[in-house]
Order: sequence, then C-alpha cells, then structure tokens
Amino acid sequence: MFIGEYIYSIDNKKRLAIPSKFRPSLGKKAVITRGLDNSLVIYSLEEWQKVAKKLENLPNSQADSRGFTRIMLSGAAEVQLDKLGRILIPDYLKGYAFFKKGVAIIGLSNRIEIWAEERWQEYKQRMEKEVGDMAERLKELGI
Repeated sequence: MFIGEYIYSIDNKKRLAIPSKFRPSLGKKAVITRGLDNSLVIYSLEEWQKVAKKLENLPNSQADSRGFTRIMLSGAAEVQLDKLGRILIPDYLKGYAFFKKGVAIIGLSNRIEIWAEERWQEYKQRMEKEVGDMAERLKELGI
C-alpha cells in the first residue's frame, strides 16, 4: 500500500528516486503513465494489468472511452528501478507533468502520483480549503 507525501528532486541524468517505503510494494519494474490534472501515475506491474484490463473493456464505440484509453496506454512506459531505487522518466511524460526539478511523490493506496512540486502545493492548498464540502458531497458514497 502506498501512502504519504514526499518531496524529491530529479537528478541531472533525469532520474527520480522512489521513496524507500514504496519500493517493496512496487517491485523492480513498474509502469508509469499520464495521470489526471497533469500528474503522472506509477503502478506496480500487477496493478497495471488490472488497469489495462479495465481500459480494454471500455466500449470502443464511445469517443470518451477511446480517447481516455489512447491517452493512458500511449503514454505508458515500463520503468525499472535501479539499485538505488531510481527510475528514468521519459521526456514526453516530464513535459506533460511540467516537471522542472522538484517533484511531489504521493502515495494513493494502489498507485503513486508524481506532481511538479509547485503544482502539487497549489492543488493541495485548494483542496484543503474545500475538504469539508467534498466530504459532504461524498457522504452519499458512504465516505
């Protein structure tokens, strides 16, 4: 399980260290792809297979299904953690997520999100102000 928030930097060789607490659940190989809100998402290979299967089962006849599937699958890349737990993030994904140097690595149970640090701080501040209202709206879902 992935939980917590960590601030890291991308090194000069375009590598990002994955927090040591996340590495056992992630394994030696993982999949990284585009996420929502211009973040990136990392899945263990096992979890990625579940996500890919769900995408596979979306109706091809619906434009939203086709578009979402294309963006998620075309953006996906298998990454390997080196001995120090670092991954190489493809340039096209770094551009999508507006990465410069600092990034926020966020544990979200079955996946990891990676945000440009500034964008994460802005997003988090906005959401913290709205958390009460969100909780009220989500009570219908049993949250």
